[in-house]
Amino acid sequence: MPDGPKRSILFRGKRGQAVIAVLLAVLGFAAVTQVRTNSDDTNYSAYREQDLVDLLSALSATSERVQSQITQLEQTRLHLQQNTSDRQAALAQADKQLSDLKILAGTVPAQGPGIAITITDPDNGVATASVLDLIEELRSAGVEAMSFNDRVRVVADTAIDATGAGITVDGVQLHSPYVLTAIGDPTTLAGAVTFARGPEYILEHDVQGNPNGATVDVAQKPQVLVRPVVTR
Repeated sequence: MPDGPKRSILFRGKRGQAVIAVLLAVLGFAAVTQVRTNSDDTNYSAYREQDLVDLLSALSATSERVQSQITQLEQTRLHLQQNTSDRQAALAQADKQLSDLKILAGTVPAQGPGIAITITDPDNGVATASVLDLIEELRSAGVEAMSFNDRVRVVADTAIDATGAGITVDGVQLHSPYVLTAIGDPTTLAGAVTFARGPEYILEHDVQGNPNGATVDVAQKPQVLVRPVVTR
């Protein structure tokens, strides 16, 4: 069998050439896709098989490192987007709280659903305590803003006094009829005025429970406007 060793040598040679050919094909593809390409083509055919394997491993490691950096950048972008959303939500919440505080303090006009309470008192029989009781019941019912006769804003420290000619609200003289405009849930606010022996009854009766000549009308409205603001 004189041809046996020669065929074995040829077979091993062809197998080595096949490995080199595959590596050359992979390296050739990687070289084409690189961003920067040397104008003089590298002669990979001059490399030993182990050199080509090492070079291929280096290219694979570089690709993995780039992919890892891409993943990290995407995570950083998502984190920044989340932080931006959180900041925007916090700013929106702060703006709403500031707006609510301004309305509560009476420094800005307010608009929304609510009620209009008209107190007609031709005999000036309504007592100061009765008006204060009305205001406190509305506050307990969640009123957001109030004003009298579209002239005076009612806030936490508003002073109300009954006089022979009507009532004064923070020093402003008002005459019957008195219209108290209140912003809040119309049904809830109306219920706070009209429940049995509540503000409506108290405004229409004296301390002995006798009618004092005053009448109270409560109208629920989809929109009311509280225009007066506190300037002091």
